[in-house]
Amino acid sequence: MANRQNLTSSIQEDVVVGGESDVSPMRWVVCFLLFLATTINYMDRSVFSLIEPVLHTVPFMGWNPAADRFHQAAFDNNFGNIVISFQIAYGIGLLTAGRMIDRLGTRRGYALAILIWGAASMSHSLVTSVAGFFVARVCLGLGEAGNFPAAIKATSEWFPTEERALATGLFNSGANFSYFVAPLLVATVTARWGWRYAFVATGSMGMIWLVLWLLFPYNRLRRSYSTVTQARLALPSEKQSYLSLLGNRGAWAFAVGKGLTDGVWWFYLFYLPQFLNRNYGLELRAQYWFLVTVYLVSSVGSILGGGLSGVLMKRGFSINAGRKLAMLTMAICVLPIVFVPHLGQMFPRNPWPATLLLALAAAAHQGWSANLFSTTGDMFPSTAVSTVVGFGGAMGAAGGAIFTAIIKQTFSMHPLFVFGLSSMVYLAALGIMHLLVPRLGVRADAV
Repeated sequence: MANRQNLTSSIQEDVVVGGESDVSPMRWVVCFLLFLATTINYMDRSVFSLIEPVLHTVPFMGWNPAADRFHQAAFDNNFGNIVISFQIAYGIGLLTAGRMIDRLGTRRGYALAILIWGAASMSHSLVTSVAGFFVARVCLGLGEAGNFPAAIKATSEWFPTEERALATGLFNSGANFSYFVAPLLVATVTARWGWRYAFVATGSMGMIWLVLWLLFPYNRLRRSYSTVTQARLALPSEKQSYLSLLGNRGAWAFAVGKGLTDGVWWFYLFYLPQFLNRNYGLELRAQYWFLVTVYLVSSVGSILGGGLSGVLMKRGFSINAGRKLAMLTMAICVLPIVFVPHLGQMFPRNPWPATLLLALAAAAHQGWSANLFSTTGDMFPSTAVSTVVGFGGAMGAAGGAIFTAIIKQTFSMHPLFVFGLSSMVYLAALGIMHLLVPRLGVRADAV
């Protein structure tokens, strides 16, 4: 009875178990390394979408020069299927990557993941067919699946709960920062050496990061403390198993949050360059400042949205209220994206109004994502976090593949449907999550 009361009591996360009250300042070095890895991760996956206009001249992609840009069924089908192949492989990889990282440990698991995806990224330079792209994207997806399970696990190992969403927002902003570097790098390399070398340029950066990661004494410097919440989430008498994690409402709440909303982020990542090209006639170099604007604002949203829950907790809100109020705020900020197709009609030669609404929605998604990832540490011990993130990420990849299948058939001719669907899924996801887990901050099977 006493243990159960402790599980459901209010939790002050700045207290630690074992007589230690300080946390290592090296946690911010770890956060910076996670930021760099996430930046490289998104650079590698985004090259394919950035070179989309260039692929119009690649014969095996199926572009029909006799048809207009809105009626390219063969090309759109090939492009969409290649994107889906990555998403499916990414989802399958997440089902095993999380468990692998929990077993290998963060340092070794992360190193293995980036070695695989860096090599896979460079292998794109060798393809000569759509099938070749399929193979390269599958290998890339399997490798990149290790990034977020490892990064979230590292965050739970180094940061107390009130800092965890902020830390997640900071390293997750690497997804946005990649668009400061990738469009310019890809455009420059493609113009000088061709699109194949763009994949070599980004893939080689992963190898440089791997050296830095292996040189950093991760396990020696990490403090062996546990926050009160983490101690109470993992009762000494219990052993975590993969089946037990999949059988509780907390794991499914996270999976629903990812499954319903990740597809929207995939949409921005893979179809924003196409949107700017087909609706406003912008080629790769001309898209740069519009893409930078979207992802600059996204970076701000990632950090502010991630920090919002921590601010609320420090002002007296519970973990549950702080996390969910922050997520609700982000979900509301996504809603105006439904007006993007109308802005295209109102300002057919000016991409800025639509770009700014897309930037707001992308920023809100990143703030949502920072808090969503942090809910895993609110419900599960650090020894299980990577497995839960892997499971939820797999559901997110499945949702993304389904959403991409819808987009490739409807986006060119029915953009209002796509943007309308994108605007509503966050509120739906939060509602379902709240029904599954009414109270964050206690064990997922105790709510």
